[in-house]
Amino acid sequence: MALAFEDMDFGPPDYKDMLPATLKDNYGKWKYHEHIKPGVFKHVSESGKEVYTVRTGGPKFISSATIREMCDVADKYCESTLRFTSKHSIEWIIPKKEDVDKLIKEVKKMGLPVGGTGNAMHSIVQCTGWVHCHTAATDGPGIAKAVSDELIDYFQRDDLPARLNIAASGCLNMCGAVHCSDIALLGMHRVAPPVDDSIVSTQCEVPSLIAACPTYAIKPKIIKEDDGTTRKSIAIDADKCMYCGICYGLCPGVPLANAENDGVSIWVGGKVSGARGGAAFSRLAIPFIKNNPPRWPEVIDAVKKIVKEWAKDARQDERMGEWIDRIGWTAFFERTGIEFTEKHIDDYIFSVRDMNVGSRMKGSVLKKY
Repeated sequence: MALAFEDMDFGPPDYKDMLPATLKDNYGKWKYHEHIKPGVFKHVSESGKEVYTVRTGGPKFISSATIREMCDVADKYCESTLRFTSKHSIEWIIPKKEDVDKLIKEVKKMGLPVGGTGNAMHSIVQCTGWVHCHTAATDGPGIAKAVSDELIDYFQRDDLPARLNIAASGCLNMCGAVHCSDIALLGMHRVAPPVDDSIVSTQCEVPSLIAACPTYAIKPKIIKEDDGTTRKSIAIDADKCMYCGICYGLCPGVPLANAENDGVSIWVGGKVSGARGGAAFSRLAIPFIKNNPPRWPEVIDAVKKIVKEWAKDARQDERMGEWIDRIGWTAFFERTGIEFTEKHIDDYIFSVRDMNVGSRMKGSVLKKY
C-alpha cells in the first residue's frame, strides 16, 4: 500500500508537543510580560493566567547526575519541563507564584546562579573548545568560565546601562557567535599548519585537500625518493593561509594547533539588535594575548577594564558599540588603557567602505597614534 508523504516524514517533532501544559493552554494568548527582578519574568495571559520564568546560568558540559537533579526540580515545580537556551542558560517555567522562591533556593544549592535578564551580563555563548574541536586556538568554555566567575555580579543584577553580551570562540570559524557581541573573545592562530609529508602522501586524498582550501593556499608538491620513485604531497603558502582548519579536517598531516603561537584576541561593539544605530559587527580591540590557562588572567583583566569604563560612562540603553561611537575610538583606547597598534589599521583592500575613505584621512588617523 502506498504511503502518504506525511506518513513518511521523520523530521524533527513539533515543538508544541513539548511545551509545558500551562504554555500550551495559553499559546498565542499572552497579553503582556513583566521583568520582576534579576532572572525572573512574569507572563500574563488574556485569561488572567500567570506563569513565571526563572533563568539561571548553566555549565557548558553537564553530567548525567546533574541532569537528573535538574529533572527532579523540574518535576516538582515546572510541570516536568525545563528549557536550555541557545546561550546555555536554563529557563525554569513555573505556573505557581508561591513556587518561584522555592525553586530559586533549590537551584542556588545546585550552584546555578540566577540572573542574566534585562540590563545585565547575559550568559556567555561559547564553542566546544579544546575538549572537542581540532581547530580551536583557545578554549571557549574555559575562558567563558573564567570570565563568568569574575563578572558574576553583573550577571546577578540588572542595573547596567544596557544588556551585555559576551561570546567566546576558539577560532575564527566563530561557532561562538563572536562576530556580533558587545565583547568577543576569539581564538587566534598565527602560523600556517606544518605539512607532514609522510602522512599526507600515504593517508590523505591530495586533490580534495587542495580543492578544499578557500584561499588557494595549498598547492601540489611532488617528492622524489632516492630510489627514483615519486609520491604526492602538498605545500602551503603561509601568506595566503587564513587558518580556517578545513585542511586539517580532511587530513591529519596538517595540524593547525600551535601552543607557542596560538592565543586570544578581543573584539568589541557588535550587536544583533536593530535598535538605534542598527546591527553591527564586533571590531578589534586587542590583537593578541597569549594563552594562559586555566584562568587567562590577562584576558580577564582586559575585559574587566572595558566593562567598567562602559558601565561608568554609557547612557541609558546605550550598548557597547554605541558608547564607543559616541566617545570615539581615541577616548576608548585612552580610558581602557589598551595599546593602539598597527594591527588596528584596516588594510583589507576589497572593503567598499575603505575604498570610499581618502588616504588623507587614513594617514591622519595613523599619524595621531
